[in-house]
Amino acid sequence: MSTIKIKELIQSSIEVKQSLLQDEALVKQIETVVEVVTHAFKNGHAVYFAGNGGSAADAQHLAAEFSGRFYKDRKALPSDALHCNSSYLTAVANDYSYDVIYSRLLEGLGKKGDVLIGISTSGNSGNIVKAFEMAASMGIVTVGFTGAAGGKMKEMADYLINVPSTTTPRIQESHILVGHIICELVEENIFGK
Repeated sequence: MSTIKIKELIQSSIEVKQSLLQDEALVKQIETVVEVVTHAFKNGHAVYFAGNGGSAADAQHLAAEFSGRFYKDRKALPSDALHCNSSYLTAVANDYSYDVIYSRLLEGLGKKGDVLIGISTSGNSGNIVKAFEMAASMGIVTVGFTGAAGGKMKEMADYLINVPSTTTPRIQESHILVGHIICELVEENIFGK
């Protein structure tokens, strides 16, 4: 039974990626985000990531691909995940609210022309919604990684990557795929193949 279940889960992941591959508008949106992020880095701006739980891990992973390296030994790019300072995170969550942890830090760090990539499978994470509101007020470009419906982020994001699934693990698997595509192509755009 477990072999059958394992194969079903792998097939389910493949089917979501096949849907993503066949959605020309979504593929074009990924291409646009590659250009937006490339432009930001080329003009001295930063790219920030925000997420909760598994999406926080993805945020940290993708930020490290830019600030560390993807394929090439090259100059570091200014990118960070907004949840990585635990003293800040716990102080602001305690003193204010968990909903403002990202918006408050973005207010202190962000500059017009920076990019904020918010990762939320539902598209409704309160702290990312508030960060998108702050970003809009500061001239920071927003990119939402969500599931099929897009949630509140659908209307707020300048660019939306809404993975065609309603199942959290399958959405997260595709988020990391899309994130890796963006990292690889941005790195090529800036540093060559």
